Amino acid sequence: MMQPMRLRLRRQGRASPLLCLSAAILAAALLPGAAVADGVTPSEARLLRDEVKDMFYHAFDGYMQHAFPLDELRPLSCQGEDSLGGYALTLIDSLDTLALLGDKERFAAGVEWVGKNVRFDINKTVSVFETNIRILGGLLSAHLIASDYATGMEIESYDDQLLHLSVDLAQRLLPAFDTPTGIPFGSVNLLYGVDDDESKITSTAGGGTLTLEFGVLSRLTNNTVFEQVAKNSVRGIWARRSKLNLVGAHINVFTGEWTQKDAGIGTSIDSFYEYVLKAYLLFGDEEYLYVFQEAYKAAMHYLHHDPWYIEVNMNSGATVWPLFNSLQAFWPGLQVLAGDVDPAIRTHAAFFSVWKKYGFTPEGFNLATSTVQNGQRSYPLRPELIESTYWLFKATRDYRYLDVGRDILASLQYAAKCPCGYCHISDVETHKQDDHMESFFLAETVKYLWLLFDLAVGPDNIVENGPYKYIFSTEGHLLPATPEITLVDEHCLHFGDRGYGSGDGSSIQQSANCAQFDERRTVSSQNSLSNVLFTTRGYIKGVCPGLSHAQKLGISYHGEEDNTQNSRSHEHPDESYVDQSSVQIQSSSVILISHPATSPPDEPLKTRSRAQHLENIVVTGDSEPIEVTDATGGSSEGNTEIFSEVTLSISEQIEVTAEEIVTQDNHIEDSTS
Repeated sequence: MMQPMRLRLRRQGRASPLLCLSAAILAAALLPGAAVADGVTPSEARLLRDEVKDMFYHAFDGYMQHAFPLDELRPLSCQGEDSLGGYALTLIDSLDTLALLGDKERFAAGVEWVGKNVRFDINKTVSVFETNIRILGGLLSAHLIASDYATGMEIESYDDQLLHLSVDLAQRLLPAFDTPTGIPFGSVNLLYGVDDDESKITSTAGGGTLTLEFGVLSRLTNNTVFEQVAKNSVRGIWARRSKLNLVGAHINVFTGEWTQKDAGIGTSIDSFYEYVLKAYLLFGDEEYLYVFQEAYKAAMHYLHHDPWYIEVNMNSGATVWPLFNSLQAFWPGLQVLAGDVDPAIRTHAAFFSVWKKYGFTPEGFNLATSTVQNGQRSYPLRPELIESTYWLFKATRDYRYLDVGRDILASLQYAAKCPCGYCHISDVETHKQDDHMESFFLAETVKYLWLLFDLAVGPDNIVENGPYKYIFSTEGHLLPATPEITLVDEHCLHFGDRGYGSGDGSSIQQSANCAQFDERRTVSSQNSLSNVLFTTRGYIKGVCPGLSHAQKLGISYHGEEDNTQNSRSHEHPDESYVDQSSVQIQSSSVILISHPATSPPDEPLKTRSRAQHLENIVVTGDSEPIEVTDATGGSSEGNTEIFSEVTLSISEQIEVTAEEIVTQDNHIEDSTS
């Protein structure tokens, strides 16, 4: 058994290999003139975008001709295989990519076929994690595009078939959640429920990567069960974190005991971090923001060895494994969403240096020896590095990231292209091909690469120019910030009309938007919400019965806010329940995240309101640069300029004053009396 390795920054007066490697990478990647000599021009970006589109259709057509309706393509032998459940996995996973490319004909044909032919009442035991992110996420994204004329991809004959399939599938996954901890089993039989011999061990990512899909489904169906079980799973994981606020990789869903205590940001844990932030951005639930803030601070304090991330023991913080694994490459993109751009730039440069060295990123790269980790030599067409490249270009408009995209595209075209699609690379040093193509190649890898170049050309797609802002699931599926999905809690939860606790006003603080699940407190969202005024076209159907027009717009919280705050202050005089030190509306365009090197671990992160943040993560090159400021209002040295634009296009929004809304209410009351 391999003994845990420890990193030592200095030994016998010499810098460690890890420190030397980091310095070399930063010198090569960040110094002026270090980028590719011939940068990508706008005209070349257009050609590269078209090449990526051809890449998609080479793989998609290969699947449809040689593998459909089996799950996935074997691109070397031009055959198909059932890898998940035998229900045309690659087609479902590709639907919103077809819509993104503007291919209405094939999108409509795919939606129609799935609606008529896919069934889930089958005797198959499937991964809860994979089925959720690939199938449920794919169905929901395609449904939301096909059913909305505003996307430009509406299908006239569509009658919510994919939504009905989503409900059926999610109900068949629900038996997996019947555990003492609320954390689901890793697998479930779609016909008979959990198998008797099913393992009680699951990954943290498996239990923590359900909130987006299940939450969207709840809001589309007004059935809170799906959202509740997903949230309970996150609570079950987070409640068992270590005193360092770290979570391990694998846990027993019955006892809650950690069976693998290695903490990291990669394999088995990665999308836990991703989904607590994205659930906050999409749903506005402060509880998820609280978890992300605490978990992120701990990760940056214990796992971050700038620019790399390592794995440590979740209880002691001792280094266990100085390893870069390819799943970590999503992290810089997540940091962009959180507003922590500087470390994202450095880490992305380090990760890309590995790609440059081999032409691909291996599943594991040993930082201590600067070599490919034995047994982790493959590249299965993963999208994470491309995803982060897209987000960094979106945030910085630095054309260096187009050079990165060009290099990645060249590697895929040169070494991974097969007769019928694109192959896994079984060894990044020999570039030997393997006869397999995961569905996520079409759902994510190609999608992010196309978005990168399209953004450089002048975007013409529903993500950049559509009616809504989109949150990408961990599978790259498009989840729009529509009023139906995003505004439910903001308009209703403070009044107890919805949520998972008691519905009376005395239990407001136990609602999903505010409840905490341990002794540590976070803050109510009432102050921040009162600073953000939304208007929408009409009311949100079936959401806020009995509320006035002003209440539905979320501007009538003051009385209850004051009463709640006063009662809290009386019960807990030592607590600052709603305090500017906990939540502040910042003048900058991003969430400001304190770096652990300069901030004590207990210092709370300062955030803007969720709606303002969601507004500003979507950026365009046409807007004026805004200098990112630090918490004191001064310029943050070395921060990248973030291009901020637009207001949140949830619907046709205008800013209104409370007086105008009250005037409207008085007019309505006068006309009805």
